[in-house]
Amino acid sequence: MLDVVTMGEALIDFLADRPGVTLTQARMFTWAAGGAPANVAVAAARLGLRAGFVGKVGNDPFGLYLRDTLRSFDVDTESVLLSEQARTALAFVALPTPDSPQFTFYRNPSADMLIRAEELDAKYLSETRVFHFGSISLICDPGRTATLTALRLAKDAGAIISFDPNYRPALWPAKVAKARILETLPLCDLVKVNEGEVTLLTGKQDLVAGAREILAVGPKVCLVTLGAEGSLYVTPRCDGHVPSFRVRTVDATGCGDGFMAAAIKGIVEAEGIEHLGSGDLEPILRYSNAVGALTATKKGGIPAFPTAGQVNAFLAQV
Repeated sequence: MLDVVTMGEALIDFLADRPGVTLTQARMFTWAAGGAPANVAVAAARLGLRAGFVGKVGNDPFGLYLRDTLRSFDVDTESVLLSEQARTALAFVALPTPDSPQFTFYRNPSADMLIRAEELDAKYLSETRVFHFGSISLICDPGRTATLTALRLAKDAGAIISFDPNYRPALWPAKVAKARILETLPLCDLVKVNEGEVTLLTGKQDLVAGAREILAVGPKVCLVTLGAEGSLYVTPRCDGHVPSFRVRTVDATGCGDGFMAAAIKGIVEAEGIEHLGSGDLEPILRYSNAVGALTATKKGGIPAFPTAGQVNAFLAQV
């Protein structure tokens, strides 16, 4: 039994070597493994969870590197498929400011978009405590149908369904993304959104009111990340704000994925999501904020994720 299986895009991030420049100004890039669901799997494994990843990469040097990188961090890659039809997705990332990464993507199509429902291992998906995914794999078929099929296989077997919309304006129009995300929310138990996504999905500036509107369609817990201001938790019974930790931000890429993995860890250790109250969620979010903060102190996503020991040492000092 795995603690968490994530599904979606694994890609190569080409990171601008110099901070403070846009993509049009950057000239040199360093590449690293990335993709939000792959990041969450690695971050979860670093925190001590048994994690697996479901997805498709190109049978090319970048795809093989991604598979090997996941393995090197003890993520189970039994359900990582290699495509001969398309290449591995690429993303170019610049940091005009540390908290506002700029992205452009090469996936027309990329291998992750071509995973098919019939390629899924139903047994694998039925043996996880949490199934986590994002909205990028919902953009088009066959990946969308495969993702929803995997979700239902996991849900029918009793898994908690975790969703990070992770909206990327460069990949699809806001109106289409909003509709697709809203029709998926009723299938989910745990949802993580940022401030902009609350407004996109609900039209509300009041984040707690917006989160409650998200909960009204089915999820049991909504977490709202606020960057340097910490995070919010909202359930049908309670809500609260948990402040962040002040650190020197080097790169915000991957902070939300580290936060997500930590929240999943807390829910796995709580052995469920139905009963969670403020007494449970405040320490979970404090831990999750610490993981996000530590991730921000290093460049890149996967290389920056802390271990459980590093998080505990950090929390002991603050």
